[in-house]
Amino acid sequence: MDHRFQVNLRGVIDLLSHHLYSSPGVFVRELLQNATDATRARRHLEPTHPGRVRVELIEKQDGGRPTLLFEDEGVGLTEEELHRFLATIGESSKREALEAHRNDFIGQFGIGLLSCFMVCDELLVVTRSVKGGDETWEWRGRQDGTYSVRPSEHRLAQPGTQVFLIARADAVEYFTPERVRQLALHYGGLLPFPIHLTAHGRTEHLNPEPPPWRRAYGSAGERRQALLAHGRAVFGMDFVDCVPLRAEAGQVEGVAYVLPFSPNFHARQTHRVYLKDMLLSERAENLLPDWAFFVRCVVNAQELRPTASREAFYEDATLARARAALGQCLRQYLVDLATHEPRTLQRLIALHGLSVKALALDDDDFYRLVIHWLPFETTLGMMTLEHYRQASSTVRYVTTLDTFRQVSRVAAAQGLCIINAAYTHDAALLEKLPRVLKDTRVELFSAAQLPQGFEELTAEERDGVSRLRRVAEEALASFDCEVSLKKFLPAEVPTLYGDVEEGPFRRDLERAREESDALYASLLEGAQEPEAPEQKPQLCFNLRNPVVRRLARVRDTAQLRLSVEMLYVQALLLGHRPLNAREMALLNRGLLGLIEAKLGDDEDSGGLH
Repeated sequence: MDHRFQVNLRGVIDLLSHHLYSSPGVFVRELLQNATDATRARRHLEPTHPGRVRVELIEKQDGGRPTLLFEDEGVGLTEEELHRFLATIGESSKREALEAHRNDFIGQFGIGLLSCFMVCDELLVVTRSVKGGDETWEWRGRQDGTYSVRPSEHRLAQPGTQVFLIARADAVEYFTPERVRQLALHYGGLLPFPIHLTAHGRTEHLNPEPPPWRRAYGSAGERRQALLAHGRAVFGMDFVDCVPLRAEAGQVEGVAYVLPFSPNFHARQTHRVYLKDMLLSERAENLLPDWAFFVRCVVNAQELRPTASREAFYEDATLARARAALGQCLRQYLVDLATHEPRTLQRLIALHGLSVKALALDDDDFYRLVIHWLPFETTLGMMTLEHYRQASSTVRYVTTLDTFRQVSRVAAAQGLCIINAAYTHDAALLEKLPRVLKDTRVELFSAAQLPQGFEELTAEERDGVSRLRRVAEEALASFDCEVSLKKFLPAEVPTLYGDVEEGPFRRDLERAREESDALYASLLEGAQEPEAPEQKPQLCFNLRNPVVRRLARVRDTAQLRLSVEMLYVQALLLGHRPLNAREMALLNRGLLGLIEAKLGDDEDSGGLH
């Protein structure tokens, strides 16, 4: 046996009117929207019908709560339509026309009128239909879910609808002339039908001009200044530039404004969007591609679908195509800058490098245009890739900040330029370089490559350090570290620890194995790929360093070994390498040994005085 759902109308109205919408002020939007849709529906029957919307604030002389009137010259409603559309939640008066004219109407859900119950307890709708002769009907709806319909004693002179709202005591702030004007302009300032506001006996035309992107201007410069002024008025800030936007999908048009500051890469910009000239949302997020976070937009769409709250666009194929087209407008803007205004592009890159880099990764043609203007941090300072390639045919880079810190000082002293590609997108941009520009070589650099360019020792110098080499090789043999002695700059650096690309990963794996239990250690062993013959890490001693030269003359083997071990640990720490358990023990033993040696020297010299 089937049963019907039991619906608590008071609860449904409370849910929709208080929780679906973001602010009580949206009731103005919903009433303007209904008036606009009614006017568009009448134009389907009478194409030359001009249409207008009148808003009047009626303030009581006796101090009673004010009344707000919204009046349109639209299609109106019959008695049957009042029962059907105003008293059935989810039923829209536009639904019959949606299949043929879905994109002509803003409202499509049949719940917008309920927003009025956020500011009043009762609604009075007076309407005359173009299809119902000269009959005028009244529909009175109440917040408890009851309503009544009867013929009106006050007949309308022509088809249209009047909606009366008496302010609730806690919502009087929405019924002042200033607030009504602000809300009507905010939501309906771009509507193509005239909106007239009457208050205190004065009538004002609120929307006499079309949106700025539809106006005619005397020059491109005048147009740009007008668009920038509009952006300043909308968002309250001065923008760097403006970009006209247009997309056939969804019939979208508007302006993108280039931000004067660099936003957080993970922040999504929110945009002001209109649907059929009615404000939909000031916080729409899904309008542009993710990489376009350097702009904020004002756009109007004719054929995108709103969500039920009409505060965002519904995610569908049309929105996806519109998003791609708007992204192409921004892409073309950057391409035009690269071609005609490279200095402007360089200033924009300085502000919004992450967006430009993300787009370059996505678009090969744009990559070719901008890659040589992108700045990179190198061991020889900040420079563009073009500047780098003028000095070197091979682009060398490291992918971690620790490696860059380890090699930067020594590499700079040798005049070797290495790019720090640890920043977002930099490594991917450099790896893409030889795929797009065939004449370019790119090389991932490691600290192990630095000693290859160091100055070799003379035969006499090699003899002088042979004992140091032998003791160092014995001390570091258990750490699988090779030893070399060379001369390099800067002289104050005594040693350089260089390992292969996978070295840091192996050290992390070894430390994790030491710190885990037997079961987890066996899992790590099983997950590790079979080792291939590999280059071992190397500790290179710098014979230009005075400490290393003095070590070469030390005769005490224990003291020499201790010093070598301490220099090894120091090189690891300077290279930001994690110490394993044996290396930590080495550090502790070395520190204790140095303390004991110092204490011994003090005792030999007489101790305390």
